[in-house]
Amino acid sequence: MPTVACDKEDLWRRLGRAYTSEEFDHLLFEFGLELDEDTTEEVEALRKKGLPAERPQLKIEIPANRYDLLCIEGIARALRVFLELDKPPQYKLAYPAGGEADLLTATIEPDTAKIRPYFACAVLRNVKFTQLSYDSFIDLQDKLHQNICRRRQFVAIGTHDLDTIEGPFRYRALPPKDIKFKPLGKAQEFTAEELMTVYESEKHLSRYLHIIRDSPVYPIIYDKNDVVLSMPPIINSEHSKITLNTRNIFIDVTATDETKLNIVTNIIATMFSEYCEEPFTIEPVKVIRPDGTTQISPDLSYRPSTAHASYVNSCTGLQLDAPKVAKLLERMTLTASVSPNEADEIIVQIPPTRPDILHECDLMEDAAIAYGFNNLPDTFPTTSTVAQPLAISKLSDIVRLEWGLAGWVEALPLILCSHEENFEWLNRPDDGTSAVRIANPKTLEFQVVRTSLLQGLLKTIRENRSRPLPIRVFETADVVRKDPALERQARNIRHAAAVWCNKSAGFEVVHGLLDRIMLMLEVPRIAGDDADAPTGYYIKERDDPTFFPGRAATIYYRAPKGVGRTGVLATLKAALNRPNDLEVGVLGILHPSVLERFEISYPCSALEFTLEPFKRELQTVFT
Repeated sequence: MPTVACDKEDLWRRLGRAYTSEEFDHLLFEFGLELDEDTTEEVEALRKKGLPAERPQLKIEIPANRYDLLCIEGIARALRVFLELDKPPQYKLAYPAGGEADLLTATIEPDTAKIRPYFACAVLRNVKFTQLSYDSFIDLQDKLHQNICRRRQFVAIGTHDLDTIEGPFRYRALPPKDIKFKPLGKAQEFTAEELMTVYESEKHLSRYLHIIRDSPVYPIIYDKNDVVLSMPPIINSEHSKITLNTRNIFIDVTATDETKLNIVTNIIATMFSEYCEEPFTIEPVKVIRPDGTTQISPDLSYRPSTAHASYVNSCTGLQLDAPKVAKLLERMTLTASVSPNEADEIIVQIPPTRPDILHECDLMEDAAIAYGFNNLPDTFPTTSTVAQPLAISKLSDIVRLEWGLAGWVEALPLILCSHEENFEWLNRPDDGTSAVRIANPKTLEFQVVRTSLLQGLLKTIRENRSRPLPIRVFETADVVRKDPALERQARNIRHAAAVWCNKSAGFEVVHGLLDRIMLMLEVPRIAGDDADAPTGYYIKERDDPTFFPGRAATIYYRAPKGVGRTGVLATLKAALNRPNDLEVGVLGILHPSVLERFEISYPCSALEFTLEPFKRELQTVFT
């Protein structure tokens, strides 16, 4: 969760009184926040030693979805409403004297669709900054960039002194060689190409260069006189930078996600609208889209929703009527009133600062917070139930128990692995239809979701090479494969796998391990080519590049009649005296090239098979 550092003295001033650390910690807990640190003692200790020290700060942990609490302005505003010192503020648009005709305009050009297609803006008029509020304004932008903006990948914010620029504004996308301006903090002009080189050595900006570096066009914002405002998401212009003396602020927001664009624009504008001459008013801008349509930005309209006292009571165990629930919701910066048509219904107006509210359950949670979680009554549930595990989980526990009792050690490798480990290192080709790839992997070690358990077990053996032989490890867990037939385009399959590492290959060891678990699952072994056996398992030699030639086998399972595949294929196989047998796994001695890639110098035998065909529905405890 993000942590917000608030100036202690400034926060006490905003709340109208001072609190002890214990009192403020309790207040935050009641509101659903947590006090992470109070630096007062640390600052006083430094001052006693005669060392320079900052003002005491309160570091507060904020839920990841409460973007309206990422600054001291939002925290103080929410706490004052929670303490019933203020009513929820009403955010509104303030048009110029000439109405919509006098609005500033911003035009989005079509080429921006190639890089960052969405654009929004807002104007804050007659702002009065202090050093503390100015620092908070900058810090909120950084907090938003690191959270909902995902390090400017989705959204980037620019703020400008409106008195140094002139509308109408143009949001364009140009080749980097055609862009030239003086960036923030620099004394000379650079082209966009040169900036890519200049900022490689600057740690705080180099992390964002990859977002647009490889694009044929870069986003750029101009004013009426072709003065550059910013090149999102990298840097603003030195010409339009804001200072403590800035009175009118122009905010531009560019994005690749329209929903996040609207959230960020509303948050940055509403949080600092309290510093305007008329608090909580924002001057809109007319945005002209590439297709010629227009939009008023920002959209500060309140979202209507409904809550029901009966629903709140059923979830919290309370006995509140609708007016009392409405009053609780008012304490959470919402506007609520009882419906004139239904006594149980509360009409709620959700402000633009609360994008976290998506459903009635969110309103119920806010009502419970306002009432106080510690004040909720303790009640026994109206029904008594006994839980039971999923069939596949119960089966997995049986495998773990039996293999553990046989002296094998369970390993818990990571589910993600590199593409090489999943395919090339196991001598398996990638047909592009099996492995789920990570779209933007953090490192090369986490590129795909594993389709086999073997690579994880082999890496475990590699990291335990100094242990005495034999090394016997196993795992029972899920692998993931693509499945276009499912809505999520992928499916989990429960596998069991084991690897034996010793001075001798030990094929008979993993074969015996397979026989043992089949015995415990009451699956008989089919001898030879017995086509008449009703059910069971058997192995048959196979050629597999993962294993040593002539030392690999396929595990087949014949399901009882009435279980497994049905239809024309099963009928045809029966007519040809070929039972409807499922290929469930493999076992064998691993190929030396596989062991070499995993840096294992001793021979290994491996076993892997799916548990899905063996699961059975558990008995119902209660009907």
